[in-house]
Amino acid sequence: MRTSVKIAVIDPGSGNLASVRRALERVAREEAVAAEIAVTTEAADVRDADHIILPGQGAFAACRRGLDALPGMVETLTEQVIERGKPFLGICVGMQLMAERGLEHGVTPGLGWIAGEIAPMDPRAPDGAELPLPQMGWNGLHLEAPSHPLLDGLAEGGHAYFVHSYALAGGRADQLLASADYGGPVAAMVGRDNLAGTQFHSEKSGTIGLRILANFLRWRP
Repeated sequence: MRTSVKIAVIDPGSGNLASVRRALERVAREEAVAAEIAVTTEAADVRDADHIILPGQGAFAACRRGLDALPGMVETLTEQVIERGKPFLGICVGMQLMAERGLEHGVTPGLGWIAGEIAPMDPRAPDGAELPLPQMGWNGLHLEAPSHPLLDGLAEGGHAYFVHSYALAGGRADQLLASADYGGPVAAMVGRDNLAGTQFHSEKSGTIGLRILANFLRWRP
């Protein structure tokens, strides 16, 4: 029997929306999930959805402004994700917005769903030399919580695709699902309860990203 799920992909004015949609359509087809995917700026679509995805790219402050500009969206997210417990996935800056605040272009409040703040990275080689920013390209993942449902089927050390100069700092160990190393530890994936977020672009991360998205479609926390 085919599983059916309604997915709202929120458009805050940034993000790789076409790539996210294509990746979701592919995993839905391969996993025999009857997915109804709405890329949307409407709070009503989020209210009607079973699963919610917030992509984002660019600056934290700009993405937060874009989210705030959507009438009723932040309030509806709080209602549907925090109060009603719908599965939620943040991607790249969408993950960063889950934090308490961002420090890019000033201090900007986040959604406050996970502990910590989004701070500038200062990656260093073993000899102390600065590594280039943004971190751009493929990096291996260390699975901090390998039994998490979204990590089912993933192998330790698999590579995901990152593009970022800011990262989560001051987070909680029990909310860290996966990490990477780029001149020091980087929070690659975070989550609690019905929430999860990937600092890497899951829609561009090949088989690993597709596996996470497939797991998300079937996730019933």
